[in-house]
Amino acid sequence: MHNLALALHYKGYNVSGSDDEIFNPSKARLEAEGLLPEAYGWFPEKVDETLDAIILGMHAKADNPELLKAKELGITMYSYPEFLYEQSKNKNSGRDRWISWENNHYFYDFACHALS
Repeated sequence: MHNLALALHYKGYNVSGSDDEIFNPSKARLEAEGLLPEAYGWFPEKVDETLDAIILGMHAKADNPELLKAKELGITMYSYPEFLYEQSKNKNSGRDRWISWENNHYFYDFACHALS
């Protein structure tokens, strides 16, 4: 998941994320780009209406407090493969045509949770 976060960051999107643990090399790469969370854990207060979408990690649990908050707010959620599909379905002959989100803000999960 961290590679997607970095790719979106390099394209100029605002990304943030949470996880209960992050290991190298993911940790070092996220830290180098200023994307490493300040603390590990789940913080539903980080989930608000300014998020355009949430990209769920494959280990997201149904009772994750950030996931529950996102559902409550009606924020669009994607699995990693769903998000890649949505971003590439309108790609045209090698031209970069990534869909632009209103606020350019994605929340991603590094490994094992729902995003905020």
